[in-house]
Amino acid sequence: MINITKPFLPKMEEYIQYLDGIWEREWLTNNGPLVNDLELKLKSYLKVNHVLFLGNGTIALQIAIKALKLSGEIITTPFSYVATTSSIVWEGCKPVFADIDPLSLNIDPTKIEERINEHTSAILVTHVYGNPCDVEQIEKIAKKHGLKVIYDGAHAFGVKYKGRSIFEYGDISTTSFHATKVYHTIEGGAVFSNDPELIKMMSRLRNFGHNGADTFEGAGINGKNSEFHAAMGLVNLKYIDHILATRKSQSMAYNSALETLNVGRPKILKGADWNYSYYPIVFESEQQLLKSVKDLNANWIYPRRYFYPSLSTLDFVGKYDVKVCEDICKRVLCLPMYNTLKTEDIDFIARILLRSQNN
Repeated sequence: MINITKPFLPKMEEYIQYLDGIWEREWLTNNGPLVNDLELKLKSYLKVNHVLFLGNGTIALQIAIKALKLSGEIITTPFSYVATTSSIVWEGCKPVFADIDPLSLNIDPTKIEERINEHTSAILVTHVYGNPCDVEQIEKIAKKHGLKVIYDGAHAFGVKYKGRSIFEYGDISTTSFHATKVYHTIEGGAVFSNDPELIKMMSRLRNFGHNGADTFEGAGINGKNSEFHAAMGLVNLKYIDHILATRKSQSMAYNSALETLNVGRPKILKGADWNYSYYPIVFESEQQLLKSVKDLNANWIYPRRYFYPSLSTLDFVGKYDVKVCEDICKRVLCLPMYNTLKTEDIDFIARILLRSQNN
């Protein structure tokens, strides 16, 4: 069986070494030494100014919205995982969808301004498949209209744009360290900001609002993460360059094997150093996609329609004209990608796809 993904797992003895220390200290959570060590190492590896390790990527989005004191409407993308939209709704704001660019699959900056009105407070968009949004154009629009910007970088670990970490852009950037991601801490996430005051506020928000042992500043939540998750993150960080190199090699193998397959692929932003976190292909029709999925499944291969359906179809959001997104969602498919996926597996997947398209 070839699944869409498998989590990277280090050697068990490396993880156990960290567990031995946790048992000796008897400090399991509440901003322990491994959490602090991980934050410092992530800051160094990513070359970012500030980072806070959190329980998951969804709470990262929610804390970002809360820290910026957003209200009213937030312009966002309909092409993302549901957490991007549900976090906006959960925080009492209204998601307003702008359509996506048919080539990059990211939000189309030219569609953002037409959605802005007196109720708009921010732009919250996803670096889809780790492919950076047009951050410069989005920044211009935000400055022109006095809006805040949050980037959902759940897929974007290790991605750079013009030599800078993609997490350095926006008022706040977030990411996920879920087990299925390129870099993971089993469950986890993070927020990034160049504003130290925002970092201080989000640090309080993730810890019930504590600003001292017995004092509080504002209503917080439990967004912390444990020493056990930090331990996995510390071990996995040692392997991240290998993981990223493997992903790139696998993507090149797919490109070669699928050279004659009649599909499209996302256009990566010029100036970006991508992390090859997914291998998405866009079929000419949903019918061809469904036929290919059926043929792959018959051979115990399980790709994923990621993202499907369009978030504009959710029953708790308004109706918006996002024809490009709704079309792409029907035709996009992510092929299996994980560290132990073999070249022979990629060739096998490619043969089935080519045979499916030609029959």
